[in-house]
Amino acid sequence: MSLEHRPTLNHLLAALPPGELERLAPHLELVPMMLGEMLYKPGQQPRHAFFPTTAILSLHYVMASGATAESAGVGNEGVLGISLFMGGDTTPSSAVVQTKGHAYRLEGRLLKQEFARGGILTHLLLGYTHSLITQMTQIAACNRHHSLEQQLCRFLLLTLDRVSSSELVMTQGLVAGMLGVRREGVTEAAGNLQRAGFIRYRRGHITVVDRTGLEARACECYPVLAKELSRHRFAGGADAAAA
Repeated sequence: MSLEHRPTLNHLLAALPPGELERLAPHLELVPMMLGEMLYKPGQQPRHAFFPTTAILSLHYVMASGATAESAGVGNEGVLGISLFMGGDTTPSSAVVQTKGHAYRLEGRLLKQEFARGGILTHLLLGYTHSLITQMTQIAACNRHHSLEQQLCRFLLLTLDRVSSSELVMTQGLVAGMLGVRREGVTEAAGNLQRAGFIRYRRGHITVVDRTGLEARACECYPVLAKELSRHRFAGGADAAAA
């Protein structure tokens, strides 16, 4: 595997002892993740788990009307596919690629086998599941109690924490789908942030020019979620932290 793409760019994989990682490595398949690609559909049984390295994946709850809203994001701090080892045959959520990049794919049956061993990976997966539940709970509360502008700040900051660039490739329509709101609302909120000098927006691209300003405008949910993300980055060690 090239230095550019290596499993230890994912913080969960980077935290594994050498023996456990060596056992998994031959089964980890590097795959490109394209913006908007559907990885899971509601009600289907997942066949693979995905360990993102440079991509960001998004879990969405889908209503009967077809309306969606993000319930959690998964970046290089975690794994997509907790239902594979938590006893669920199917997933109630859809999973799509929010930010293009790469991830390592692992067959679901192999993840189940590793989880059943009760080693370090089992401990890491359970800890990450706790963080994912925290994220879902916090985002649900944020969507209910905080303004759209605050939600947008939280969303942009969490995305920044998972990428190495201040320029984010995403449309206002995509952001609206993530937050479960009308596009017009995102247009207004993004316009407010741009006039304040916090971001610059052009078609399909959002550039953060004043992160401190965004943090000041964000609600209390961002530091709570950022703390959960940093727990796994710290556990991942220097190799992943350098990504």
